[in-house]
Amino acid sequence: MTETVPEREVLGWLEFGEAARHLAGDIAASGFEVDIVVAIARGGLVPGGAIAYALGAKNCGALNIEFYTGVDERLPEPVILPPLLDESALVGKRVLLVDDVSDSGRTLALSVDLLRKIGADVRSVCLYSKPGTVLEPDFVWKQTPHWIVFPWSAMPPVTEHA
Repeated sequence: MTETVPEREVLGWLEFGEAARHLAGDIAASGFEVDIVVAIARGGLVPGGAIAYALGAKNCGALNIEFYTGVDERLPEPVILPPLLDESALVGKRVLLVDDVSDSGRTLALSVDLLRKIGADVRSVCLYSKPGTVLEPDFVWKQTPHWIVFPWSAMPPVTEHA
């Protein structure tokens, strides 16, 4: 029996840089003035930093959420992991929530809901969005139905032995 390999979309470093600048331009043009960038770790860390630099935003934080365990393999529900955000620092702030992809959208929805309950004014941004996501980001660079190979996660960890 032959295993079907899902079709993949490969994002290179240069194209990533262009995508981050494009998204920052869209955010700036919308009039949303960012007080703090919150990246969803781990996939949103690199895009979050790039977009924060492009917007001139210096306040950054991370929300640690685990959902994916492998290629197209997920936990039943997204799980928030420590360390946790300083919620008091986000009350009344304009927060830009960044992730790499809104696939099912469940991680993004959980994060947006959490930040809104804290009292933040939240906008979400992802490099990619997939059909069927439960939450379309406020800003998205590209839509695709394929598995995405990001430049920062294309190779296995150096601690994995062949």
